[in-house]
Amino acid sequence: MKHTIVALVEDRPGCLNRVASLFRRRSFNIESLTVGHSEMPGLSRMTIVVDGATTIVEQVTKQLYKLIDVVKVSDITDDTSVHRELAMVKVHTTMNTRSEIIEIVDIFRANIVDVATDSLIVEVTGTADKIDSLLQLLRCFGIQEVARTGKIAMVRGMGGTAPAEREKPAPVRRIKASKLAAIS
Repeated sequence: MKHTIVALVEDRPGCLNRVASLFRRRSFNIESLTVGHSEMPGLSRMTIVVDGATTIVEQVTKQLYKLIDVVKVSDITDDTSVHRELAMVKVHTTMNTRSEIIEIVDIFRANIVDVATDSLIVEVTGTADKIDSLLQLLRCFGIQEVARTGKIAMVRGMGGTAPAEREKPAPVRRIKASKLAAIS
């Protein structure tokens, strides 16, 4: 089963490596790992998608709390959440195929972000299934390059936190109490 884990971590050198190494040591293949700044200065949000048994993923989640840079961890697999992915696709075009590609792009509510004489770059945002479907349709024209972000996710509703979430006991090492209070 695929699990989506969201972790709030401190912006520190080596944090990404420590988190990825934890999954590697447990022989998990990370299907997707996306990291970006969060709403809190000095903290980043990691969205990690892994395939594994629920009990093993729970153990790994508990192990994440032992990493000094991890502030908060949520397994949002069973929560009502919004999942998105971004992809940019460079597609080979000719004068004859350009209008057909533009029609397909419009159907998927994607955007053309670059036009050249022999190619188009298409930007699409949505679920992984939507992106896979667009890629399948564009393959017959000749895909030259694909860049995908991986999944990002957010729990729906007020508060922005998952109900089954655990927090590190206070005080958290190397993080100001004001930061911790703001994310609670």
